[in-house]
Amino acid sequence: MSVIDEIERELAEATGRLLATAARLTDEDLRAPSLLPGWTRGHVLTHVARNADSYVNLLSWACTGVRTPQYASARAREADIEAGAARPAAEQLADLRDSAGRFAAAVRRMPAAAWTALVSGMNPPDHPAWYVPIRRLREVEVHHADLGAGYGWADWPETYVRRELHDTMLWLGSESPAGEVVAREPGTGEVVRTWTGLGDGPVVEGTPRELLAWLAGRTDGAGLRFGAPQVPPRLDAPDARLRRDTPDAHPQRDAAGGPPSPPPWPKPSPAGLPAEPPSSWPPAGNQSREPREERS
Repeated sequence: MSVIDEIERELAEATGRLLATAARLTDEDLRAPSLLPGWTRGHVLTHVARNADSYVNLLSWACTGVRTPQYASARAREADIEAGAARPAAEQLADLRDSAGRFAAAVRRMPAAAWTALVSGMNPPDHPAWYVPIRRLREVEVHHADLGAGYGWADWPETYVRRELHDTMLWLGSESPAGEVVAREPGTGEVVRTWTGLGDGPVVEGTPRELLAWLAGRTDGAGLRFGAPQVPPRLDAPDARLRRDTPDAHPQRDAAGGPPSPPPWPKPSPAGLPAEPPSSWPPAGNQSREPREERS
């Protein structure tokens, strides 16, 4: 079993949830604003449908070796979304279902060797074709929540949250709004993972789900804890034994200042992905590609 099988199953489930939500929406519902500024729900559904077709283009590129852009141009992408946004709900639903079916069929047709081919979206970096289904799953999950129709970031599956936070932290680098990110287990507060050396921003702590939703620009950081960057104390200082995870080490950030703004999200993929589809993603027990990440 490879990551392709894993994502194919998750994507089928995520698509089913999105289609179920879309089936409940009326023409009036689709004319209402979504959670994305300037877009109605009709814009969001049209974008998800055209996104599926754009990824079929990338898989075709991988199969044939003929460079096939994800979209003809940024302007064409925007025009297609605008043109389809006002369609009736029944037409939107059929388009959403049929375009998802075309992508699923393209995945099934892919020769094993084609998954290693490098493709690129509208922005760098290039990435192997096996990452395209992961990108598609991201689009389905995030934009399902953007509809504001009963499914939100709190409903994202745990496997999706774990993978997306992993990848987000891989590509953030110097663009990170935080100097240190601490993921804690909900309920127990146990540290799951810590990323350090990210930049000059504050320490940010929260559950993996809260961190991902904030880094994805889907929350304002409510529920997260922001503190001053950790400065190693001098050995002869009175507080030399102060622990990183004590309350005094991470004072609550001044509410008047608010949390830092998250970076533009997401990049198409992390840089340096393995050429061959791994057995799972993120790779189980393999931390070699995450030099900034520390385990508690």
